[in-house]
Amino acid sequence: MNIDFLRQIGRRLLKEISSKKPQFNSAALGKGASGDITFPVDKLAEDVIIESFDREGFKINVIAEERGIRLIENSDITLIIDPIDGSKNAVSGIPFFSTSVAIADGKKIKNLKTGYIINLINGDEFYAERGRGAFFNGHQIRTQLEEKPVIIAFEASNPYSSLQGIFPLFKLASRVRCYGSTALDLAYLSMGALSIFVTPTASRIFDFSAGVLIAKEAGALITDLEGQSIDELEVDFGTKTTLLVCGNERLQEKAIKTFKIK
Repeated sequence: MNIDFLRQIGRRLLKEISSKKPQFNSAALGKGASGDITFPVDKLAEDVIIESFDREGFKINVIAEERGIRLIENSDITLIIDPIDGSKNAVSGIPFFSTSVAIADGKKIKNLKTGYIINLINGDEFYAERGRGAFFNGHQIRTQLEEKPVIIAFEASNPYSSLQGIFPLFKLASRVRCYGSTALDLAYLSMGALSIFVTPTASRIFDFSAGVLIAKEAGALITDLEGQSIDELEVDFGTKTTLLVCGNERLQEKAIKTFKIK
C-alpha cells in the first residue's frame, strides 16, 4: 500500500476517465452512501480503486463516498476514498476534478499515514507519507512562505448562508476562488499556489483526508473555523468538519484575527 501502488491506480484512472468524457455520460445512477448523486464516473473510479486493493489481498477497512463503510474485524487500517472529488465539474465539462485516496493506521485523523490526489485532467499527482514530506510529480513541495495572502480559496455547499461568516477574510486576499474540488484546493495550497483554504460548510472525511495529510506534510497549519485542531476527530464515515488551512503561521494568525475567533 505504498505511494507507487496508489500512483499505478491513479494512472489507470486518468487513462480510463479521460477516454470516457464524463460530461457525455452524466445520467445519475441514484444516490451513494453519502447522500450525493452518483454518476457513472463516480462508480467507475470507486470500483477501480477498491478492486485494485482487493486483488492484492489487502484486508483493510474501507470508507468510500459511494459504497459507504466496509469493516474488517481487528483491523486498524482504513482506506478512505473520494472517487471523484468535483463530480459536478466532471459531468458539466468543467476541467477541474480529482481522485483522492488516504490510508489511516489508527482511529483518529492524526493517524493518517498516506495521502494521494490526482488531477484527472492533466495527471498532476500530489502525495505524502506521514513524516516524509509532500510531493508534486516527484518533487518535494512546501506551502507559501510569504505573510501576505494572495489567493484565498473556499468551498461551500450552501454559499448564500455559509459565506456570510467568512466574508471578512476575503478583504485580505488579492484574489478569491471557488474551484469545486476540496482535494485539489488542498493539494495546490500544499505547493504554495493558494495561501488559505476555508470551508464554512462542514467538509466530509473522504473530501479532506488525503489533502489534509499532504498539506500538513508541506507545512500547512490546519484547524476548524473555531481554531481547534482536527487531529482527534474519528476516522469514521460520519466525520465532518469545517476547515481553515493556512500556508504558514503568520497567515493563520491573520485569518483567525479577521474571523475574530475566540
